[in-house]
This record gives sequence, structure tokens and C-alpha cells, in this order.
Amino acid sequence: MANERKKEFKPLSFSTTMRNPARIADFLNCILPFEGQILTEQIIHEVAVKLISQKLYKPTFIGTNPRLKAIYNSDNNFSVDDTEFIIKNSPQHHKEAGFKAGWPSRFDTWYKLPMEFGFIYYAMETPIEISTTGHMLIDAVREVPKNDNKIQNVFLNALMKYQTNNPFRKNSNINAPLPLLLNLIKLLKDDPEEGNSGVFISELSIIICWPDNDAKALYQTVKEFRKKHRFTYGDEVMYDRCMQLLNADSTKKNRFKINQITGEAVDEFIRKMRITGLISIRGNGRFVDFNSFEAERIEYVIRNYSVFDSFSTKKDYFKYMGSIDPHILSIQHQGPMSMKSIKEKTIKEWAENHNKDFIYNELNITCSRKESHDPTLRIIDKPTRFEFLVSIALKQHFKDLIIRPNYKSDDEGIPTFTAAGGMADIECFDKDCNPLVEVTLMQARTQATNEMPAITRHLSEAIEKYPNTKVFTIFIAPTLHADTIYMAKFSKFQYNVDIVTMNIKKFIEKLGEVVKIVDFVSVEK
Repeated sequence: MANERKKEFKPLSFSTTMRNPARIADFLNCILPFEGQILTEQIIHEVAVKLISQKLYKPTFIGTNPRLKAIYNSDNNFSVDDTEFIIKNSPQHHKEAGFKAGWPSRFDTWYKLPMEFGFIYYAMETPIEISTTGHMLIDAVREVPKNDNKIQNVFLNALMKYQTNNPFRKNSNINAPLPLLLNLIKLLKDDPEEGNSGVFISELSIIICWPDNDAKALYQTVKEFRKKHRFTYGDEVMYDRCMQLLNADSTKKNRFKINQITGEAVDEFIRKMRITGLISIRGNGRFVDFNSFEAERIEYVIRNYSVFDSFSTKKDYFKYMGSIDPHILSIQHQGPMSMKSIKEKTIKEWAENHNKDFIYNELNITCSRKESHDPTLRIIDKPTRFEFLVSIALKQHFKDLIIRPNYKSDDEGIPTFTAAGGMADIECFDKDCNPLVEVTLMQARTQATNEMPAITRHLSEAIEKYPNTKVFTIFIAPTLHADTIYMAKFSKFQYNVDIVTMNIKKFIEKLGEVVKIVDFVSVEK
């Protein structure tokens, strides 16, 4: 096409609309009924109806209409009539190549990243395809409880294959970012001058703008940059170096913005790399390094995906990305028995190195739509971050309390996934009680239906396990749904179990009032 943009060197930028793996699965779920059908504007409309009615996508018009805003904030989905009204009053001033302006182009922004990752293939007047890995992701999220190991494997499979020059992008940079990062870390770790520290967070901007797949040249560039600037320089210094890598002069500064290259793109790069489980964050969020628990997978990716074949057609690339490498599934996770002590050590360090007001503020941020500015916390998904911060807050106040969260973590004890189903989020052990702590960011009626039966079951099992010790549950959410409070009282009546329900404000207040964690049981009495 005459007006199609030519290839050029540009920074790698993952979409920020699909940060959560479960969100990608939810979007795939909405298009799943149309698998095998020809993509038309009518199907795009029906997918939009599904996404909006289920509140997976929120057009700004909803916030301007008090009645619709009230429905959005309630437990109910939008009716078909309301959804059609929202779509009619939400013109999408947006245009993507290959799609008409408006909702068809909005559809492409929703599904563009899942297509690059090989989960789905679509084009106008072409059959919709969902790949093996796309179905695996949907199935993993649908499992009760959701299968975090399978989710991690699906994203590792996608990101170890992912190429910056894939046919869905007009990018002259030719590399595979994850293997390139792993090779750089390996070269730096093998260099005795570099102190085994990994890659400085700001140096990820260089990878994001790196033009080819030459890891040794990248390593030399990082070495030279460190010799000149060490680790103390402003974003402008890194930005200027990256603009050189992109062959971009000052006229490109509006196109390649400094906050993108040194900020947004770096944050999203880290988020995506950490989903694979191969990357740990060290030095208070200042360095990325190997997750030593995944040494076998790291070696496999370096050995098999550092060199790759490029693809000229979108369909061929999709077939490559959408197939699963069975060897990834066969490698067992290598987290040692000492994982509990590593997590406990990290919680203790955070409790000692941060004041209570900082942790409380981060808890409030996590329970709202605000964003954290802490370099480590901001790259942890909010549901997982909530479990981490509550563990720290408890440790700050109850110094002798043994706190054992069940979230999955890297070898630094920094969380990667929420606690698996079948167990409490956080188990605590005190001299006179063994309380459980459960947290959720859900606020609608699903808070009660999704959480309370499992919480009651976890608590009943713990009571049976510790018959001579007082066991109860503290349940914390941003706000409490009335059904949650009712079900906690019903569980007390029916099963004689104590579930203390608290919103985040009340939890923080009570931390300042109680002396022992067992005192929480009397809060609602």
C-alpha cells in the first residue's frame, strides 16, 4: 500500500492495555465463540458488546452518565440495550492499518498484542483462529483454582520466541528480546569486573532500542556506558544514547519520547519478562538478574532461541508462536525447600527498611486506581502486591509473628503470582493462635461468591490441623460487599468458625490499636 508506513528503527513497546495475563485470557474468551468464523464488522460489534457488557472495556461515556456509572459500579452486567446505547454514544476516533476507523480499529488495539504473542490470528474477511497456546491460556485461567504454572509456561513459550521484527510490526530492529536479555545477563555475570549484579534497570532502555541480535556487541556497549557513567546519571543521558541507537535525530524527539524510552517501555518490558519466571529483581528494584530457581529453563532458552529464523508472513509467524515447545512443559520448577525462609527474610527486610506510613500508603494505592512509584512494587501485579504488602504490614506491627505467605516468588522473595488455590493467602503462627489472612481486590458480589466458600474451607481445614490452637481468618478487601459480611456470619452460625471481615481502611486503623493478632477476633464482637 502506498501510504503504509515503512520499516524504521524504533524502541520496543509492549501494549500496556494487557498487563495482566488473566485479562488477555478474558479477552480471548469473549472472541472464542466466533472461532473459525470470518471476521466481519458484525462480529467485531458482537465482541464489543461482550467486552463492554462484562465490564472488560470501559468507554469514557459510561463515566459521564450517572445511571450507567451506577451499573458499572454495581454487581450487575450491562444489558444488551444499555451496551448498544454505550456503543452508539462512544465513537472511537481511532484508525489502525487494515481496519476501518472506529470500533473495528478499537478491536485491533484489543487483540493486537495477543496476536503478536501467537494466541490468536485475525484479519478482516478472514477466519478467526485461536492457537494451541491461546487455548492453553484460556483453559489455565478457567481452571479452579487457576493454573499459574501453565500460565507462566504459555508466556515463557511466547516471549522466548518473540521477535521485534515480527511481521505484525514495521520495525527494523531484529532481535529476540528475552534471549538477548538472558545472554547479556550471562555475559555480565561471567565478567569479574561487573560484580555479578545483573542488568541495571535503566540499561534496559538500551535493549529496548538495540538494533540487532548481537549480544556481545550489546554487552560491550553496556560496559562502555558503565565505564563512562557508572550507575548515576539522568534519564537524558540514557535517552541520548538510545536515540543514537535508533539513528534518530532531534526531529524524532516528538515521536520517540523520553518518558516512553526511559519509563513506560522499561516498566512494561520488566513486567513481560517477569511473567516468564526467569527474571528476578535485585537491589531494591535497581537490577534485573536470573531467577536462580529456573537455571535449567534459562539455559534451554539461551541454547535454543538465541539464534532464530525471521518470518516474512504474518500467518507463518503466528503458526510458529502459537505452537508449544513441549520441552518447556517438561522442565520442572526448581524452587528449593528453603523458599519459605527466603520469603520470610524478604518480608522482614521490607518491614525493617520501610516505615509503616509508606506501607500503608502503598496498601491504599494497591486498593485504588492509583499507581505506585516504588521501582519494585510497581512491577508486581496488584492482586499479588496486595498479599505482599499485607504480609509486610503484619510483620511491622507483630514482630514476633511468623508470617508465611503462599504467593509464588523469585529467588529474592519478590512475589510473581498470587497464592495458589487450595491454600490460604497468608498463614501466620503466634504463641496463642495460628490465624489465616485472606485478601482480595474484588469488590462486587463476586467477592462473596468467589472468596467466602474457599475461605471457610481453608479455615475448617486449619482448625482440624491445629485442634489445640485458636485458628481464625482475617479477610481484607478495598471495600466489603454486604453479601461477604452476611456469609461470614453464616459461616460462624453454621460451622462455628471466626472470619473477621475488614476493609483496608479498617485494617490499617486496627493495626494501630491491637497488641496481639488474636485481638482482631474481638473487633466485630
